[in-house]
Amino acid sequence: MTRGADSPPFLWHQQAMTLSILILAAGSSARMRGKDKLLELIDGVPQIARIARAALATGSPTYIALPPDRPLRSRAIADLPVMQVIVPDAAQGMGASLRHAAGLVPGGAMMILLADLVDLTQDDLHTMIAVQRTAPDALLRGAAVDGTPGHPAIIPADLRPALLSLRGDAGARALFHGHQGRLRLITLPGTHATTDLDTPEDWATWRALRGA
Repeated sequence: MTRGADSPPFLWHQQAMTLSILILAAGSSARMRGKDKLLELIDGVPQIARIARAALATGSPTYIALPPDRPLRSRAIADLPVMQVIVPDAAQGMGASLRHAAGLVPGGAMMILLADLVDLTQDDLHTMIAVQRTAPDALLRGAAVDGTPGHPAIIPADLRPALLSLRGDAGARALFHGHQGRLRLITLPGTHATTDLDTPEDWATWRALRGA
């Protein structure tokens, strides 16, 4: 998935000026003991499709990074107009997904959105985007009400090249540490920015609390 040689220059420029969303969905679900947490149903919808729909509802071009060995994830979002990016070295960690996919997403600001944040909503994404429009040079990161940093994050256009050198499973953590003066935490409701569920027990507890 790259820019075609015959892509109209004006169209490419228009895309470059738009905030894009990159959903990271290439993890292994290693602690789910054979299950896939991104295929767990929430209100009858697989989590991967739920988060993709929330991203698409913002009107932003949406890309999703996927591993090569999880065809059911691709199938779960097959009817959605998201651009799927297969990450051949996904097993190397989140850095590999960011490095590979960020190189394919058109330039401009980019929201990094983890696919497993089960409480994150479309309204939360709109909140982040609204702040980005007023502070396009800021490095934004969602946070829980107690101040714990989480996701999503919005990377301003001039910091995008730094994503291409990421390694390991730390994600964009080095970017946050290296640009503390530009970092702004955006408080989202409750623990929307931090709740991910890694084990079957986590899911059972979350569903019990939710009454589902």
